[in-house]
Amino acid sequence: MRFRLLCALAVILLGLSVEGCISQNVRDASESTVKPASKRNPAPDFEVKDSNGQTFHLADYKGKVVLLNFWATWCGPCKIEIPWFMDFERNYKDHGFAVVGISLDDDGWEVVKPFVASRKMNYRVALGSMQIERLYGGGDGIQSVPTSFIIDREGKVADVHVGLVSKSDYQNELEELLR
Repeated sequence: MRFRLLCALAVILLGLSVEGCISQNVRDASESTVKPASKRNPAPDFEVKDSNGQTFHLADYKGKVVLLNFWATWCGPCKIEIPWFMDFERNYKDHGFAVVGISLDDDGWEVVKPFVASRKMNYRVALGSMQIERLYGGGDGIQSVPTSFIIDREGKVADVHVGLVSKSDYQNELEELLR
């Protein structure tokens, strides 16, 4: 519930179109926002079941670049990002890349499974918990959706995005880490 309120409040306060939201976060393509390897912290591991009922650990992805996305079905900016993430999964999966979506919907699988099916999401989706939120968002958990963590092949956080950023920002960072 708090995420809906925060998202709605942000949209009202900003009063911006999608293009306006993106333009505030667009960076020069030559400007790397990925932290130097020496300054990256390990991404906290967690165990969770995905939408197919299979248990996995984030640590299972070590050796891959991972886009870990905290999202919700009711979140407008999340709905914009999902097709981008599907493209990334399709285009980079054979290069050691994976998207993992962690839904923070209060209504759980009841709303998430139909959403995933209707959009034909091609990447792994799981439900978040307060434990996972605290691992990534501190004591109060993740405060805003979307929030995405870009994790390098060693399992370390290379960058964090809170809110909507451009597809090209993600793409530039992923390509840098996949090289």
